[in-house]
Amino acid sequence: MSNITKTMKPTRRAFLKATAATPLVAVGGAQAVAQGGPDPAITELQDWASYLGVGVDETPYGLPIKFETDVVRRNVAWLTASPISSINFTPIHALEGTITPQGCAFERHHSGAIELSKDDYRLMINGLVDRPLVFSYADLERLPRENHVYFCECAANTGMEWAGAQLNGAQFTHGMIHNMEYTGVPLRTLLAEAGLDAAGDLADKWVYVEGADASSNGRSIPMEKALDDVLVAFKANGEALRMEHGYPVRLVVPGWEGNMWIKWIRRIEVTDAATESREETSKYTDVHENGVARKWTWVMDAKSVITSPSPQMPITHGPGPLVVSGLAWSGHGKITRVDVSIDGGVTWETARLGKQGDTKALTRFYLDMNWDGSPMLMQARAMDDTGYVQPTKDQLREMRGENSVYHNNCIQTWFVNEEGVAENVEVS
Repeated sequence: MSNITKTMKPTRRAFLKATAATPLVAVGGAQAVAQGGPDPAITELQDWASYLGVGVDETPYGLPIKFETDVVRRNVAWLTASPISSINFTPIHALEGTITPQGCAFERHHSGAIELSKDDYRLMINGLVDRPLVFSYADLERLPRENHVYFCECAANTGMEWAGAQLNGAQFTHGMIHNMEYTGVPLRTLLAEAGLDAAGDLADKWVYVEGADASSNGRSIPMEKALDDVLVAFKANGEALRMEHGYPVRLVVPGWEGNMWIKWIRRIEVTDAATESREETSKYTDVHENGVARKWTWVMDAKSVITSPSPQMPITHGPGPLVVSGLAWSGHGKITRVDVSIDGGVTWETARLGKQGDTKALTRFYLDMNWDGSPMLMQARAMDDTGYVQPTKDQLREMRGENSVYHNNCIQTWFVNEEGVAENVEVS
């Protein structure tokens, strides 16, 4: 625990007691109305209470209220040559809990999102199987299904930060991630329907999966993973997949890089070796300092980020009670602990988990503190149930250098000044 935190923490109860005894004074130091006087927002009839509201069919799909129109996905124009093959970012700074609404969940396309109806949908299983099969959408719905909450993270999330602090906002540094409840059929169920006796020893077998879009975006997956927790999903958060998320059917590969979560999945081929596709040779490999690239780095290691305060979520209420909020996740399993530092990693305090995280899913963490208005260097450090501890950027650079792209799970630093404004900085 830092010296700053030690001096501030005991004052929280006294602060709340004082504010309770003095009504109508805004918590956190915001400008107060005349002490002891009436608050017009309470004592006077407001416009919205003097007329009838809209009917139940005004917004058929339940769009957000106009005051929340800034909570949207955003892209970075210079990131790619065209938005057709590009990515946008989840507004993680503006969300709470762990579940990402589909309409806010980041998208990554390699040739643009396609319109594919349920009636036209087909999924083929071929290769080293006993019975090559073709499933319609209706066929999939008749099979036993499961529900699981998983995060999906692009391998390039935080990738622009290798050489130094660059993008100013949690949405842009860490927003290539979403966390949704998926409904689908385990891939092992479909493979069992096709039969795997023809494949022989499964220890060295793979599946090659590809999508129905123009890019196909094919990826190889070891059979061990395919028979474990991979889902062929057709729902997210209780509703049909959105077009940009692979409607009507996508692959869910828990804990592994998002590039393997094939959208509009059309074919699963059982093979005796990895296919060595474009997306697993020239792309989605990790370059080391010596120029040698390693492949098959599927798992997304433990990672965390403070979402508030952050560059898009400054402290606006001044000194006083402050709830530090953030997200942590690990492709290896469950998050067991998150530590927060306000002095750039010199001292740490263990945060409170919103709830025990599900395996391979986002976990929300909080640190309840009193801010005295001093500048802060804010960091979060995640640990998972394998004992893995989130590294610093320098620790990653010792192996990977600065000329890399993927799997940057370093500790992030926000500098918060006396006015509560946050900025992306580097403390290695």
